[in-house]
Amino acid sequence: MKRSTGIEIICTFLIVLFLYTASSKLLHLQTTYREINSQPFPNWLTPYIVWGTSLIELLVVGLLMFDRTKKAGLWSSLILMTLFTAYVGAILLHIFSRVPCSCGGVIKQLGWTNHLYFNLFFLLMSFVGLALLRKIRSIKYNPVQKQVVFT
Repeated sequence: MKRSTGIEIICTFLIVLFLYTASSKLLHLQTTYREINSQPFPNWLTPYIVWGTSLIELLVVGLLMFDRTKKAGLWSSLILMTLFTAYVGAILLHIFSRVPCSCGGVIKQLGWTNHLYFNLFFLLMSFVGLALLRKIRSIKYNPVQKQVVFT
């Protein structure tokens, strides 16, 4: 499989994930607000968390869609999934007293351990996407020697 094809597959999976979770949160806004209010964060943060995470997820989708912004999208995805994974890890370590899941749609049905594996999978995909992108961008054509040079 070509590296560029691998990046496109990874970006497609990430786009579907973030588009699904953001739209699920926004389509079920009252439920999302209620679930965020049950999180271990102050309730005054709820609108910022609800709208912030949803808009950031949609921004990541936009970044992943275009070649010029794919690298920024993959980095954003990596950071976002790291934060989500750290939160799930903190839940599994019983750091918080109450931990309802405010994830969108079907993802909410996962147990916390499965949720951790799910997040780790997408975290790994973001990392692999960045690695593939780096390899592609390090390949340059040398017109003098008329060959491809890996730098």
